[in-house]
Amino acid sequence: MFAVCLTAQWAAWVAALAAPLHRRSAWRLAAVIAGILLAHGRRTASSWWRAAGIGSRFRSYYYFLDSVGRKTTAVAAVVFALLRGPRDVPGGRLLLALDDTPTKRYGPEVQGAGIHHNPTPGPAGSKFLYGHSWVVLSRIAHHDHHGTIGLPALGRLYIRDKDLPTLPEAIDWEFRTKPQLAAEMITWAGTLATGSAKRPWVVVDGAYANREFLKPAKRAGFVVVARLRRDAELYDLPPERKPGERRGPGRPPTYGKNRLSLAKRAGQTRGWQTIEVRTTTGRVVTKRVKSFLATWHPAGGVVRVVIVKETDGSWRAFLCTDPEASVEEIVQATLDRWAIEQNFHDLKEVEAIEQVQLRRVWSNVGAFNLNLWVHTLVELWGWGRPVAEVSDRSESPWDDAERRPSRADRRKALQREMLEEEFQRCWGRWLLPQKIRHLLDRVLRLEA
Repeated sequence: MFAVCLTAQWAAWVAALAAPLHRRSAWRLAAVIAGILLAHGRRTASSWWRAAGIGSRFRSYYYFLDSVGRKTTAVAAVVFALLRGPRDVPGGRLLLALDDTPTKRYGPEVQGAGIHHNPTPGPAGSKFLYGHSWVVLSRIAHHDHHGTIGLPALGRLYIRDKDLPTLPEAIDWEFRTKPQLAAEMITWAGTLATGSAKRPWVVVDGAYANREFLKPAKRAGFVVVARLRRDAELYDLPPERKPGERRGPGRPPTYGKNRLSLAKRAGQTRGWQTIEVRTTTGRVVTKRVKSFLATWHPAGGVVRVVIVKETDGSWRAFLCTDPEASVEEIVQATLDRWAIEQNFHDLKEVEAIEQVQLRRVWSNVGAFNLNLWVHTLVELWGWGRPVAEVSDRSESPWDDAERRPSRADRRKALQREMLEEEFQRCWGRWLLPQKIRHLLDRVLRLEA
């Protein structure tokens, strides 16, 4: 059966990703990734096999997804190494983001699936959905022309404690909460983020602003930026010892004794300042903020608190475990966190990860992480390419020509490049006639 080969750049990436896998099955990775890139219609695993031209050998590829799922941490380390380079946030700092997202599944025999909170109810308004829930670690990078981009590196499956008995006895799965999974991932990332000139940062949602995550992240060497609850038990700084004052028995106090109210601080009219930050699209906006130092027990000491007031009068509070961090850096990190939300949108709407209907738990883990890695590699492939090469809207005059290339634009541009190289490889070393060249361009635009 005819199959399209990967380009030279992608072949080198796939060879690096296949190195941690077993040599008996690692060669299958190239065909699986080619199938993910070229699949059309409903993106089930069977559509991958059709696009890759696997044919009657499909059963061994289903089992191959199991082996990938058991080796995700080792393969993700290779992806993380590919992400190291000049693609940092301003100032040369490594910025990571952590969040969780559910994926819908169908059927009672899907291992590890359960009832989870639905963050996007839609018109139906359903508060819950049946499927898998994933905790994802993503690298946040700034592009000169495309704004802030999220680069997913690793995803861990969260299975509720009440759903563990439904797994087969042969699957030894230990229950861990989402903050515990996030703590394991950030500890793993800390072992790979060595050598940076500045301390790496990680930005999370308010669900991870607790002891289970904050303390392991600080031990791993990360500065944590997280959203604060409005009723967070903040306290003032402990009293400073005066010069020459004798120290009393015991250790110096870590926390203050006076409770601080975020609502009262946000309601005060004095102390506000205006700063400029960039959105994920690169647009400069102004924010009214107020900052102060406080002590918080889950963080283990002093934190910097930033209150951001929106144009409608509402306010939100954030914390940073580095008291010396500037207000601009903290607010910018909170805005950059939305890049991982854009990742989840693109993975579901463009990559259609919710359509990969697999039953075995390790197959689901392998398929989900393969989609993450392909998503990241497509972003790296289009990083330094001209906008006109990635996104050509000449045939869509109703569209905004200045709009930055979307995820679908990058994916289609890569598909065109793969198909064009395969056609040229089959044609040989002779030049294409002009009529065939025009016909090929038209077919590629219709197909990709």
